[in-house]
Amino acid sequence: MKKSSESTTSRISSFVILVVLITLVLSLLAVLLSVIVQPTNSEASLLLLAIGGGGLILSVYVLIQMRRRMRSLKIEIPPVNTTIECRKCGTKSVREFQRGDYIFKELDKCQKCDDKMIITAIYREVQDKEKERSPFLS
Repeated sequence: MKKSSESTTSRISSFVILVVLITLVLSLLAVLLSVIVQPTNSEASLLLLAIGGGGLILSVYVLIQMRRRMRSLKIEIPPVNTTIECRKCGTKSVREFQRGDYIFKELDKCQKCDDKMIITAIYREVQDKEKERSPFLS
């Protein structure tokens, strides 16, 4: 369950990755061509070096930003709990949800009165995260 939700939230468009990689390769080619062309034409060499350097800087910047965004997009799924109660003595216990749990399912005997316990609630714990405030807003 967790793997599928993490993979869908942390995926980046393959088209964007393809464009960044093509830009990176073309930039490297431009830098290599500037080194090869340099003895014959210095102006063309400088132009190719500027284009290649700019492309490299842009590609690396976009890759770093994509990595940062991937970290911020990960969603943590809060834990699901099951509340178990005894009908006779009212003893309650909370445990982690297990596959097959449903409300009013009869479970083992109560430790106090030996009556059967039932599941009375299944819920997810929601923790409120405080939003980061901008230093420019008061």
